Amino acid sequence: MTDVVATRWKRNVALFLTGQTVSLFGSMIVQYAVMWYVTLETRSGLAVALYAIAAFAPQGVISLFGGVVADRMNRKVLVMVSDASIAAATLVLAFLMLGGLTDLWIILLAVAVRSVGAGFQQPAVQAMIPQLAPEDQLMRINGVFQTISSAMALLAPATAGVVFGIWGIVPVFFIDVVTAVIGIALLALVPVPTLAAIAEKKTGYFEDLVEGMRYISSHAIVRWVLVLFGIIFLLTVAPSFITPLMIARRFGAEVWMLTVLELAFSVGMLLGGVLVATVLAKRSRVGLIVVSSFGFGVFTAGLGVSPNLWVFYAFMFLVGLFVPLFSASSMTLLQETVPLDKQGRVFSYFGIIMAVATPIGTAVFGPLADVVGVELLLVIAGVVTVGVIVVAVLVPSGREAMRAVANHRPLGPDGEETAPAAETDADVRA
Repeated sequence: MTDVVATRWKRNVALFLTGQTVSLFGSMIVQYAVMWYVTLETRSGLAVALYAIAAFAPQGVISLFGGVVADRMNRKVLVMVSDASIAAATLVLAFLMLGGLTDLWIILLAVAVRSVGAGFQQPAVQAMIPQLAPEDQLMRINGVFQTISSAMALLAPATAGVVFGIWGIVPVFFIDVVTAVIGIALLALVPVPTLAAIAEKKTGYFEDLVEGMRYISSHAIVRWVLVLFGIIFLLTVAPSFITPLMIARRFGAEVWMLTVLELAFSVGMLLGGVLVATVLAKRSRVGLIVVSSFGFGVFTAGLGVSPNLWVFYAFMFLVGLFVPLFSASSMTLLQETVPLDKQGRVFSYFGIIMAVATPIGTAVFGPLADVVGVELLLVIAGVVTVGVIVVAVLVPSGREAMRAVANHRPLGPDGEETAPAAETDADVRA
């Protein structure tokens, strides 16, 4: 951090967070509005699946390179260019739809371009924070950013529902363009130094990815969490994209119904985050992962057998409530297990799983929803999830993980317990 940035870090962080909050708000209302538009206009599971693929697959591919680009050019410029590109794609789509061009492929193309921009923007945003704030303030700043994101998850669907329900989808696009311009303008006021090139490292990003995969494949607990993470995203996150389709087909096609669905999930997720930060902060990481995974299975099946809309909302609230229990516990367990010099590569694979597993799962569940029905798919996904978690608990790596955590011992590369934490700390200090 340069002297200029260091002496004005509070002002710079405030401008940065304000700009990103405004930009995030616009992006989220577009995400909800487009998903609802595709659902209500087509009533097709295949169309919903295509939307999910367009929204997430490009970002998953680009994330392989986005982090490298963020380390090799000015991150401020990268964020501004990415945000401007996303806004430009949205503006073009708005004018096309105003001109009467509402073909699904045009909408999906614009969504895919936005996803590419996000693949470059998000790693740069996350990596920029340490350049703006002192090291001893990073936890607090990251906490504020996470709180803002949760608040946007509550506000964005409500705003999208009001604007989309009254004026249609095109005004939502113009709101996103305006918020992007505000975000870019505020970020332009923040001085962000360009990082020096990483120590003549020309071996390539792919070699680092390969080394990270080797580490994951040889480390039992990391492999266990990674596989479980992918399964949860395939069997519970992907089916969540067809829940609006179930509402449209069974309960009604009014926009407020979809808005309440997103609000129920967001409120649950916000409350779950509070629980993790307070009551559950010192509970077993593996225990919370297992409990929340079982919960996902049960609640997903419950969505499929809901007798009315309000029971459906209640199960969606419970799914949201358990999301922080699973995600925060998984990330914390990895942070406590993986060496610092390998965490970046390990977490990059988790980011890729999040971006890729969802469209893959939706590509399967979407078309099937047109054949066997959403309700049956949700029940099957829930039951299979419970079965998979039982197996995950019984496999050797799962048993070793629970035993080691119960004994407050870290795990070695093959899942064996290592020295107690106190001894390990002493070794590090030595």
